[in-house]
Parts: sequence; structure tokens; C-alpha cells
Amino acid sequence: MNNKDDFRGGDTWRVFRIMAEFVEGFETLSRLGPAVAVFGSARTKKDNEFYQKAERLGSLLVKENYAVVTGAGPGIMEAANKGATEAGGKSVGLNIELPHEQKPNPYAKTLISFHYFFCRKVMFVKYAQAFFIFPGGFGTLDEFFESTGLIQTRRIGKFPVILIGRKYWGKLLRWFRSSLVSNGYISDKDMNLFHIVEEPEEAIDVLKKFYQ
Repeated sequence: MNNKDDFRGGDTWRVFRIMAEFVEGFETLSRLGPAVAVFGSARTKKDNEFYQKAERLGSLLVKENYAVVTGAGPGIMEAANKGATEAGGKSVGLNIELPHEQKPNPYAKTLISFHYFFCRKVMFVKYAQAFFIFPGGFGTLDEFFESTGLIQTRRIGKFPVILIGRKYWGKLLRWFRSSLVSNGYISDKDMNLFHIVEEPEEAIDVLKKFYQ
């Protein structure tokens, strides 16, 4: 067994660490009230248009009485937490412990740390009433595909999955149609599992219309 991954000697003891992460997450987030999750690249710089849009989105969500939940890191996550905090709202970060430790951004006022990715992902799906997804890498794509996959297979109820940035997401969506829909791997109606917008105000409109 790899010593650095050892937790009191094996998988049996590891179960208790997993349980502890679920208990802390459930206890904290169950008191949060209406909340949404914002995803996107940790590498996005402050002068990037999407950083600025994520910050604006965080502020707009607070005005709609939603708590803003992110992965607690820099980039898009920092921007959304910043917008929420400066608007006087609830700003939450679900941090993940990585080999090269991710430092939580200072704008996540409620912070929970996770060792296990899957525990953290359960918290996003369970407590978020919408996913707002900015441009990002593998982690961002993972959240997009997981949410749409769970909705498609009816493991969770439908909720808004909103992609922000038409140019960034456009090529992927065209590939969906040319390769997935055309070959029958997904149905045409599966393309309605998500929305694509350009501006935060459009994203808010999608959210409001869904819950009306």
C-alpha cells in the first residue's frame, strides 16, 4: 500500500473519512438556503472578460437571493465568490485537497475542504439549483458532463445547466450534433438539457424562467 494514501491502515478506516466529509457537507449546506454553483477555469486571469462576467454573475445571483457556491479556487471561482461577497450575499467554497495544494480564494466566506472529489461533487449536485459553467478545462467539462448525464438518466431532477460563452462552447455543441446526435449516441432532445448564453444577465433570465 502507498503510505501517503494510507488512512489508519486501509479501506475500512477510509470509510470513516468519507463519512466525515459527507456529514460536514450535509450539515453546513443544508442550512444554506437556495443556492447555485458556478464552475470555470482556475487559470482565468483578472483581466479576462470571463473573470469579469463571473464576478458580475455572482453579484446578480445574490440580488436574486441565491447563495453562490464554487470550488473555492482562483480564476472563475474567485470571481464568482468575489461578486457574491461584495454584494453582501452568501459566498461558499468547496475546496479540494490536491497534491499541489489549491489555496482557497479569500472571497469564499463559508469554506469546506474535501479530500475526495466524489464527496465534493455530491455536494454540488445535491444543493445547487442550477449550474453556471464558464470556459474551463477537464474539471469544468467534468461538471458539465456529469450534470447532463445525471439529468439524462433521471438520477436527479432537471435543473438549469447554463454554459456561458458562445464562441468557446459553440464548437463542442456543433460536434455534439455532428457526431453524437447524428450517430444516435444521444437524441436531439438531449440538446435541450443545457442552455448557452453570452452574458450573465441572459443566464439569470434562463434561471428565472425555469423556476417560474
